[in-house]
Amino acid sequence: MSNTTIRTKLRSDELSCPSCVPKIEKALLALPGVEKAEVKFGSGRIEVDHDPALSDVAALVRTIAKTGYTAKPSAF
Repeated sequence: MSNTTIRTKLRSDELSCPSCVPKIEKALLALPGVEKAEVKFGSGRIEVDHDPALSDVAALVRTIAKTGYTAKPSAF
């Protein structure tokens, strides 16, 4: 991770099938500044390592929404 990279944790209660995992990860990884995106199907947790100057949290949430899922920032 570079100095400008932060880890954002999001949560979605809508992950209904394992096939949505690569779909969401691929969409997030296509964003500028996103270095890593990991979707945990079992817990609904989405962890993203990104440069907030290039893709902020709102951009992450919007991108997940475009794949058909609602996600919101989570503290854990």
